[in-house]
Amino acid sequence: MPGQVDFAVIGGGIVGLAVARELQHRRPRDSVVVLEREADVGRHQTGRNSGVLHAGIYYPPGSLKARLCVEGMREMYAFCERHGVPHERTGKVIVAVDERELPALDELERRGRANGVEGLRRVGPGELRELEPRAAGVAGLHSPNTGIVDFAGVARALAAEVGDVRTRATVEAIAPRQRALELRLRDGGAVHAKRAVFCAGLWSDELAVKAGAGRDPRIVPFRGAWLRLRPERRDLVRTLIYPVPDPSLPFLGVHLSRHPSGDVLIGPTALLWPRRPGDLVWPGTLKMASSWWRTGLTEIRHAALRRTLVAAARRYVPDLRTDDVEPGALSGIRAQALSRDGRLVDDFAFSRTERALHVRNAPSPGATSALAIARVIADELGLPSPV
Repeated sequence: MPGQVDFAVIGGGIVGLAVARELQHRRPRDSVVVLEREADVGRHQTGRNSGVLHAGIYYPPGSLKARLCVEGMREMYAFCERHGVPHERTGKVIVAVDERELPALDELERRGRANGVEGLRRVGPGELRELEPRAAGVAGLHSPNTGIVDFAGVARALAAEVGDVRTRATVEAIAPRQRALELRLRDGGAVHAKRAVFCAGLWSDELAVKAGAGRDPRIVPFRGAWLRLRPERRDLVRTLIYPVPDPSLPFLGVHLSRHPSGDVLIGPTALLWPRRPGDLVWPGTLKMASSWWRTGLTEIRHAALRRTLVAAARRYVPDLRTDDVEPGALSGIRAQALSRDGRLVDDFAFSRTERALHVRNAPSPGATSALAIARVIADELGLPSPV
């Protein structure tokens, strides 16, 4: 059959490229192609995020996120060492600013220890000041192995290993055939794959439905934007400083973090960013909005008024001032899955259709976990691990 391959991976972000590499390792004689709609790999979530390599503190024990984040972080550091990708094991502190936040900090510590996060320790106000002299709080959690990574650089290194990466290859239609899955491209061409893995981010729900999967969950994007500290004020932050987050939301709150570019970022915002006309009137979106409208208003203020975003960070870095920051550092779109009942899908999620496996939800820590996610997908496909 013309254009036939053994495996097609749709999506040239860090997860798709990691999957393609894993497939090659397990089936070195099979042909693997990556189809990416943009002109280069890693153009969306992979290349437009905070660059933080997470340790696995936040996620419920037993969840895929918990297991794959802890495994993925170790593997990602090793991958960066081998391939010369810029990275730094900066460490991170999560700061409780007052006594009311201690129960939530206790729960984070419990989760982190249950998940096997290495080196995690509780610190008091004095030790907190030693780690971050400008931070203030009644207690903190220190994660020495959290770090920062150039994830776009990781994507390029993965693409070099994979080899057959076809850019500007937008999949428009999907049709099962007798011996293959036909992937019709926007330019009129087609690829016939014996099996396919869809790691399409913002387009993951659309392509899953085209392949015959159910419509739930739906991707409803959120836009995140960061401010950055002026260069002369970067000494306010030595490592990464995070607040105690709302445990009911899959977002980590306004934090300050060093970025592989050298910037120190403050953010992000988390604004609902509908991509299709139907996103706003879909029942899941309406139910989410009715439950979280107060949080939504706060995020709108953070996005519209620099001083409110700075004020959120000033709770645990009191010396921070509005004129210490400047706009335009970084922004990106998060592909967040939302179920019809209005629930933000918190864990990684997958579904199957004929000859295909679909990654339906892989937000943060998706980049951290990419190499571990790839192993899970290869296992799901029934491919034996290489000896």
